[in-house]
Amino acid sequence: MRGKRRSALYVPGTNERALAKIGSLPTDMIILDLEDSIAPSRKAEARDRILDFGRDHVDRQREFILRLNAADTPFWRQDLAILAGCSLRAVLLPKIRTAEDAGRQLREIESVVPGCGVWFMMETPESVFNALSIAAVRRHHENVQGFVVGTNDLAKDAEIQPDRNRTYLVSWLMQIVLAAKAFELDVIDGVYNDIADAEGFRLEALQGRAMGMTGKSLIHPNQIVPTNDIYSPSRDEIDRARRIVDAFAGEDGDDRGVLTLDGKMVERLHLVQAEKVLARAGEL
Repeated sequence: MRGKRRSALYVPGTNERALAKIGSLPTDMIILDLEDSIAPSRKAEARDRILDFGRDHVDRQREFILRLNAADTPFWRQDLAILAGCSLRAVLLPKIRTAEDAGRQLREIESVVPGCGVWFMMETPESVFNALSIAAVRRHHENVQGFVVGTNDLAKDAEIQPDRNRTYLVSWLMQIVLAAKAFELDVIDGVYNDIADAEGFRLEALQGRAMGMTGKSLIHPNQIVPTNDIYSPSRDEIDRARRIVDAFAGEDGDDRGVLTLDGKMVERLHLVQAEKVLARAGEL
């Protein structure tokens, strides 16, 4: 069953110490990485460690996702081979560019682990242009769960100069968010690289939530708690949502499409939003 997806911590497959600490971390999602954080000479070691970890590790309080190497690398087939031998049941596919890429790789994953959850990295200029068609793959594959944004690769490939406000990325990020929402997919924001800049991280996380992101991908445990706080409904949001739900549950609420609450018009679309807030807060 789908749970909260506020915080998604990358853990390199070679980092034995980090793997051992996973159980004590309050992150909602763990992305076990075989790709960018692993040098080519250590790919085999990373696979072995993750295979050992994934054989017996069951934790129903969080989701585990295995980030594979790209399908056009020599590591793809070897990465697929470990899926069948461990309990990990979701993968993150990097360097997705087109819906054809997404569909082809997804079918290969399903041939190894039927029903495996699939996430797509959105990290190339081509993937941004094709975001809607990539999201539409879900029409034929219900196990597609969402997008993870790769802001570092996107900025590199587009040769833009990143700044603290992500000025030249925002319009692209919104394209990704809109495509995800059109097909009811979750979308996890990119990482913040400066571990020491807590305020910059906070501002970027707030920006991502305001843009409609589901959560944020992380590179350090210190980023987990602030992310969970920012991506959780505030007490004011929860109270407002509860009042909207209660208003429509009142004596004549079922027969009305519009209500007045605190002098403001409230429609049934606001009821749907309120129910989502309460569900995220675990109060529905």
